[in-house]
Amino acid sequence: MGLILESSQVESLVKGNYQGDPFAVLGMHQGQNLEGKQSLYIRTLQPQAKKVEVIRIDTGANLGEMRRVHVYGLFQMDMTDELSFFPYRFKITLYNDQVYEAEDVYRFLPVLGELDLYLYGEGNHMQIYQKLGAHLITHQGVEGVSFAVWAPNAKRVSVVGLFNDWDGRRHMMRPRGSSGIWELFIPGMKEWDIYKYELIGAQGRLMPLKSDPFGFAFEMRPKTGSLVFNGGRYQWSDADWIQNGRAKANALASPISVYEVHLGSWRRNSLENNRWLTYREMARELPEYIKQIGFTHVEFLPLAEYPFDGSWGYQITGLYAPTSRYGTPDDFKYLIDELHRAGIGVIMDWVPAHFPRDAFGLADFDGTALYEHADPRKGEHKDWGTKIYNYGRKEVSNFLIANALFWVKEYHIDALRVDAVASMLYLDYSRKDGEWIPNQYGGRENLEAIAFLRRLNEVVFAEGQGATTFAEESTAWPMVSRPTYVGGLGFGYKWNMGWMHDTLHYMSENPIHRKYHHNELTFSLLYAFSENFILPLSHDEVVHGKGPMIDKMPGDMWQKFANLRLYYSYLFTHPGKKLLFMGDEFAVRTEWRFADSLDWGLLKKERHRGVQKMISDLNALYKKTPALYENDFESGGFEWVEGNDYENSCFTFIRHDKKNNESLVVACNFTPVPRYNYRIGVNESGIYREVFNSDLKIYGGSDVKNEGDIQTEEPGWNFKKYDIQVVLPPLAVVCFKLDCMGISRKRE
Repeated sequence: MGLILESSQVESLVKGNYQGDPFAVLGMHQGQNLEGKQSLYIRTLQPQAKKVEVIRIDTGANLGEMRRVHVYGLFQMDMTDELSFFPYRFKITLYNDQVYEAEDVYRFLPVLGELDLYLYGEGNHMQIYQKLGAHLITHQGVEGVSFAVWAPNAKRVSVVGLFNDWDGRRHMMRPRGSSGIWELFIPGMKEWDIYKYELIGAQGRLMPLKSDPFGFAFEMRPKTGSLVFNGGRYQWSDADWIQNGRAKANALASPISVYEVHLGSWRRNSLENNRWLTYREMARELPEYIKQIGFTHVEFLPLAEYPFDGSWGYQITGLYAPTSRYGTPDDFKYLIDELHRAGIGVIMDWVPAHFPRDAFGLADFDGTALYEHADPRKGEHKDWGTKIYNYGRKEVSNFLIANALFWVKEYHIDALRVDAVASMLYLDYSRKDGEWIPNQYGGRENLEAIAFLRRLNEVVFAEGQGATTFAEESTAWPMVSRPTYVGGLGFGYKWNMGWMHDTLHYMSENPIHRKYHHNELTFSLLYAFSENFILPLSHDEVVHGKGPMIDKMPGDMWQKFANLRLYYSYLFTHPGKKLLFMGDEFAVRTEWRFADSLDWGLLKKERHRGVQKMISDLNALYKKTPALYENDFESGGFEWVEGNDYENSCFTFIRHDKKNNESLVVACNFTPVPRYNYRIGVNESGIYREVFNSDLKIYGGSDVKNEGDIQTEEPGWNFKKYDIQVVLPPLAVVCFKLDCMGISRKRE
């Protein structure tokens, strides 16, 4: 490049239409002068400047004023007597005569290495979030921010913000060859500076300003600017949890009971205009409450940045940033730290199935369908009005899998609950004929998404230090929670949506009709051990007109509460891990509303306190009884005693621990009629005692119970050698344990 630019180049620079590498025309260069001799020249575009001078950094000398090449702020200095490159900065005088000094961004070398570019292009850079996005660094001895973004089809990419009056001409980025990555180091930028990317897209038109796909913090909605954030500052205090507690808490043979929380509506500050609690306020209240109620894990509805409150977090535009609604990223880390200090695992909903169409987000990012499929038959969810990720594109797959690791490693999230897995697995998901494209074999399976999910789980389990994954998958897809090396998808756990639908339908029936629906409760045991199931009573069951859990129960108010206690007790004694949505633990009376607090005033009422007390006691029983969790996923952990007593709508079964030395006998009565002298077959002789009863007065029940010793008798019942005679309270679950060995009495 010579000292003289062509007029077309000058026009493109000053009008913001320049396409190509700005480092080729701006900054310091060697070239031939008009006499044909080699010399140095410096060129800069400063549209805001009345005058620009060059200061030599190594000597401090002012080399004088630059020549104005164009009225709109293109300046140049020719140095015919200088051949060696040297460090410099500009002294800029504005039209209001303000003066300041600034580094020339075009004198700095690239930040990203060739290996980073290669690995990302290959789809194997699992720490790419340490390279792309905005990072506070010291580069060539100067403090500033390194920016990098993937936009392979863009003609020009610039960093814009308040620091440059949102002028895309002033900080055009450097393209890094065929990688599609653009980068720029901007000296002097600080933490919390606002920025976006300005792109000239593939068609040569100026795109709407884009937020950073790797943005680590964002402005409070409705603003959408990305914020520079120093992510390595927070000092964690949960090292023992990460090294020892996480893997144990997430293990298949451990008790897992999950409290699902929408952070913005769990509790609000009624004294401050119904304001939601901040991350740090939640850190003072939530761990203590969860510990009191006894849950082992908390699951947050998505907390990555999202623009629309009504999406509950499921339409994400900032996949690498915790939402600014509740505080800073460090505030969120503090909340997680406090939960870990209380011995509570943290699960977060994660949404790789789709993303919103917002113009500032990923959609049509560089003027092409970059993150999504171009064909709407593969790239759009009509039901949700969202875009579908192109899982077959290596950089997109890398973007998502690295994000999963980002939350595990940078935010110490213990597990990811992957949303809408079924929509990823099937090409015809919620589509009519002609609205989808078969795979290469003519089938409906999304082979690219399947490969993505398998790789995701392999990476999380390999690098996550005991982290796990949960699949929200509602179909009969086989081996969702089986290892990839045997053909599974590799998830740690799968939500059992079938159990939830069947049991809720059964519970909605009037008890007099339940005998006709008996199989809806027994059916789950035909497939209970085919996956590592979690039994979910989630937020989805208390929205969109479905009403609160208490209103799903039939009968008068006494029966509604008894049925609810019965249902929760059945949940805790059935094989599988447990999940309950916030407010369900004290029987909220209204459908969940994301903009309102739970009605904590209900706890002034005895029945609601009773349900909460029972959940606390169920969690305590669950955690101290290995038979209820150790063998959740093996048929040896469950034994039917009586599954066919449909006339009485009663079920009895035994749960076994791994060593089969401390079993729990469970009896369920799904009618409001007490069953006296009800015989239950048992395997061992001795004295049994009632260890749980959902009908106790302290829970709001009628207090029908089995007191004292219950001696086994012979000749037995239900094909068992021994039996016990007990009372089954109305609409209740009772549990019995063998207290001590003894001699079984012969029945006279």
